[in-house]
Amino acid sequence: MSEENREEKKTGPCDQEPETAETTEQTAGTEEASEESAADAEPEKEPVGKKDPKDAQIEELQDRLRRQMAEFDNFRKRTEKEKASMYEIGARDIIEKILPVLDNFERGLAAVPEDEKGSSFAEGIEKIYRQFVKTLEDAGVEAIEAVGQTFDPNLHNAVMHIDDEQYGENEVSQELQKGYRYRGTVVRHSMVQVAN
Repeated sequence: MSEENREEKKTGPCDQEPETAETTEQTAGTEEASEESAADAEPEKEPVGKKDPKDAQIEELQDRLRRQMAEFDNFRKRTEKEKASMYEIGARDIIEKILPVLDNFERGLAAVPEDEKGSSFAEGIEKIYRQFVKTLEDAGVEAIEAVGQTFDPNLHNAVMHIDDEQYGENEVSQELQKGYRYRGTVVRHSMVQVAN
């Protein structure tokens, strides 16, 4: 054999020192120590994009609760408004039905002859009429002023026109039937005669 081949044999893979159990344990111990020190130095961080499932569930439940509370509040306000409007509609309906009775009271009092105006019957009817009017006023019903006012189509219903110089233009000269308002809204327009 030549010298080169002999040298290769000396440095071949079989000639290397085998690792002992002692060196393997030292290496493993060093790796564990370095991992522990790294764990102590930096606490584990959650990935930025991910949340804890419990936190996500809490946020979802809180959001649902807020939405349901808002829906309930809107429902409460809507029902209160509907209740108030139903009361208004019902009250207006009753008032519209009572007004002809009031008109008949006024016609009856106007038809009482002069010689009977002081009688107890006539006075009793007039007291009932005044009580009736006061009750309506307490409920929010008020008569619309017409005579001497400028014609307003929102309040008055013109059924006649006259040419009379003692009245101004578009002035109500006569009220043929009283009009009434309930809490600011017109229940019945005044039926009037208007001067041109």
